[in-house]
Amino acid sequence: MRYRTLTIAAVIGIAVQTNTQAQERALPVREIASGVFVHEGRIELASSDNDGAIANIGFIIGTTAVAVIDTGGSVREGRQLLAAIRARTSVPIRYVINTHGHPDHMFGNAAFVADGVTFVGHHRLPQAMATRGPLYLDSFQRSMGDALLNDVRIVPPTRLVDGSLALELGERTVIVKAWPVAHSDSDVTVFDRTSQILFAGDLVFIRHIPVLDGSIKNWLDSLDDLVALPARRVVPGHGPVSDWPAALADQRRYLGTLATDIRRDVKGGRPIREAAEQAATTERQRWELFEDYNTRNATAAYSQFEWE
Repeated sequence: MRYRTLTIAAVIGIAVQTNTQAQERALPVREIASGVFVHEGRIELASSDNDGAIANIGFIIGTTAVAVIDTGGSVREGRQLLAAIRARTSVPIRYVINTHGHPDHMFGNAAFVADGVTFVGHHRLPQAMATRGPLYLDSFQRSMGDALLNDVRIVPPTRLVDGSLALELGERTVIVKAWPVAHSDSDVTVFDRTSQILFAGDLVFIRHIPVLDGSIKNWLDSLDDLVALPARRVVPGHGPVSDWPAALADQRRYLGTLATDIRRDVKGGRPIREAAEQAATTERQRWELFEDYNTRNATAAYSQFEWE
């Protein structure tokens, strides 16, 4: 990978992008393929102790442009990601891609607002951000405190994806693909053709229990289409970078088990609270944060299957 040398224009652009980044340490990142960098978030609930840095985020460097994939759970993390990029290349950041609208993936967006930077996302993402953004900000303030909330703002995409979109970075192309309602109502994946690395966002969870905020039926239906993507490795939304498509096996089993259990209970007339407490309990030892999310997942699934 050939990285361009700094020009005077680039120096000026970096300087005006933020004065704060110089004060931030660079986020630890790992180069998983030439020009492809990832920071693996903690498998924890967001808190002031971890600065909300619980999602996997990263960037891809081409010869003429950098694409950022998700910006983290706070502006502080976003600035640290920006510092990590600038420690590795002077190539301008042209694209910031949000894989969906959950705070741990997009609350760092404000760190990247600058001339020449285009925010990219699902065609339903602006509405999702407008609808839920105030609720997320309120929840963030209660769990994280005012210090981290400073500078956080909802930055919606201006380049919208309905189907797929090819972004040219210079000697490499990334494909942004929009998905039906699944994990959420605004999921996209990012596939780098050069390295065959797939940034799957929260369509894929590894070790961290999957979190349902969309449609379990659509999510299960989407798995075969996900498997068909010609990737060799995947960066999940949460959990370690892994080989593809083997990495999807545990998630397929969990979602299938949850759907089977809830369908059975709905048909049998089992009350929603009782069904939610018992669904997919065979999976308890296989996932981290199971107790935090499984009952919520089951409740959401029950509401969907009631209307079959």
